[in-house]
Amino acid sequence: MAPTKDQKPEPGDLIEIFRGSYQHWAIYVGEGYVIHLAPPSEHAQAGAYSMMSVLCDKATVKKEELYEVAGNDEYCINNLLDEKYETRPVREILRDAHRFLGQELSYCVFRGNCEHFVTELRYGKPQSRQVRKAVETGVGVSLAAAAIFAVLAAAAAIFGSKDKQKRNQ
Repeated sequence: MAPTKDQKPEPGDLIEIFRGSYQHWAIYVGEGYVIHLAPPSEHAQAGAYSMMSVLCDKATVKKEELYEVAGNDEYCINNLLDEKYETRPVREILRDAHRFLGQELSYCVFRGNCEHFVTELRYGKPQSRQVRKAVETGVGVSLAAAAIFAVLAAAAAIFGSKDKQKRNQ
């Protein structure tokens, strides 16, 4: 199903928010609100900082107003898998989405990101087209390498400073 920009979202619709180099996903729950899986770096106008979510292993399920989550970024309704999977009943989608509120869940950009979260709510199947696309184009490998480098650099800084302290004593 093609993304729709000018349509008003209905409860259970998937909302795709364009953050530049990636998309953030939420599920519309009505009255202007969405529920989404948000790593600590995920917020409107986070810019390059939001890419740090590849280093996070936990994220929180939040209910916020769509306009706050999107900020100045463009967004659209994108029920991307409607032609592939049967949509779960809206009352079940909303019930399950609300059950997760406030919970801290495992987060993995490749296996458990915000897109996986909302597609599992809507279809009962966690899917991430942007991860699949990134891996197919090689960007996924670059992201993984960048994440590994950042973790190693942080570890070197932490453990390197302890070694210096030992040598200076």
